[in-house]
Amino acid sequence: MTPSYASYNDFKDQLLAAFRDNEERMNGERKAPIHQLRRAALKQFDQLGFPTTRNEEWKYSSVSGLLKQPFDLDDTTTVTADDLAPLEIPNLDGNLLYFINGRYHPELSRLVSPAEQVKITSFAEAIKAEPELIGAHFAHYADYQTNAFTALNTALATDGVVVRVPANTTVEQPIILRFITDTRTKNSTSQPRNLIVVGKNAEVMMAESYRTLGEGASFVNVVTEIVLDRDARMQYYKVQNETEKAYHIGTTQVSQKDNSHFYSATITLNGHFVRNNLNIVLNGQHAEAFMYGLYMPNGRQHVDNHTLVDHAMPNSYSNELYKGILDDNSTGVFNGKIFVRPDAQKTNAYQSCKNVVLSPGASMNTKPQLEIFADDVKCSHGTTTGQLNDEALFYMRSRGIPKDEARTLLLYAFSQDVISQIKIQPIREYLERVVTEKLTK
Repeated sequence: MTPSYASYNDFKDQLLAAFRDNEERMNGERKAPIHQLRRAALKQFDQLGFPTTRNEEWKYSSVSGLLKQPFDLDDTTTVTADDLAPLEIPNLDGNLLYFINGRYHPELSRLVSPAEQVKITSFAEAIKAEPELIGAHFAHYADYQTNAFTALNTALATDGVVVRVPANTTVEQPIILRFITDTRTKNSTSQPRNLIVVGKNAEVMMAESYRTLGEGASFVNVVTEIVLDRDARMQYYKVQNETEKAYHIGTTQVSQKDNSHFYSATITLNGHFVRNNLNIVLNGQHAEAFMYGLYMPNGRQHVDNHTLVDHAMPNSYSNELYKGILDDNSTGVFNGKIFVRPDAQKTNAYQSCKNVVLSPGASMNTKPQLEIFADDVKCSHGTTTGQLNDEALFYMRSRGIPKDEARTLLLYAFSQDVISQIKIQPIREYLERVVTEKLTK
């Protein structure tokens, strides 16, 4: 059922009021170009409103539950290093940045890469210290004109990270962004904003992770803009393991130039309502994009993956594989779009979505889309949704493997096509353990 507009206006008015209150405290900064852009984004959000299921892009994903939640917009927190210890990933080295309720906390973080390899600053710091950099990239890629949640983030985001990798540089240590929502005393919401700029012939490995402290509800609306210059290479991982009361909407927008290489994996383990938007524009010849995804909803969880690959130039390549394991009364959505523009001859684009449904109450909605306006291309897409292979299960049981163990082994093998793509070993080992634990419950 489409939610009532009365429920929209309660939360919407709260967010609009938060913008106005913040604006009154800005003094001279109100005239800055970035704030004028924020005002334009807020106006657009006000006009668009929260999407309903009448919107084709949200046909299978109602946000009505989010709008019924009372959220506290105050981002203050008392989280300490001891509080974070249970959430740590063993043996994980590198540049580790903690964001609590969307705010960067340097006292909890560590930066180990030398400045000549990479420059890492908070988004809040970069706005003040380097307005030209922010002005050259902020909201130039992620579309706030038609996407209400991107418009909301563009208007309200105050912190996140800005990463710049100089030309001809390899960042030897990974950059790990850990977003923690503190709901121990209140329902919390945050609007993180990230900007990643990778120079010519540079290389970097990054990961975003999302966790929750406490039993309250959370709403994270994050936008990450990634810019890859000529011959740049990036590995990018996103891991969500939040709570049963977590609402997560994330948009990752990638712009690629000639000969650049983007390699991504999106893993969704837990969360009440999760929407992942991954949009890639191959705006250069011989650019390559690889996209992997794994989602494992159970209970009444809802996971929606929307991907878009826009082949704007000739001789580009994309390959996409998403897999889902759905149990109980959970729902999944996969909407994958591939655009091949008229000038994008010699394009190779492939897309596959495979799902295993473990219970009668679980459901999966898939919508692969190809729009091809060039004639010299190789493109394919396909989706499958079914149950576990009975023959494989019977074979394993006939060899003395108990039914539950055989089921877990088959599902674990199914997930490995995605998990094995993660090149940061401690994160891969952590995911293997969590996936196994979830499959054995």
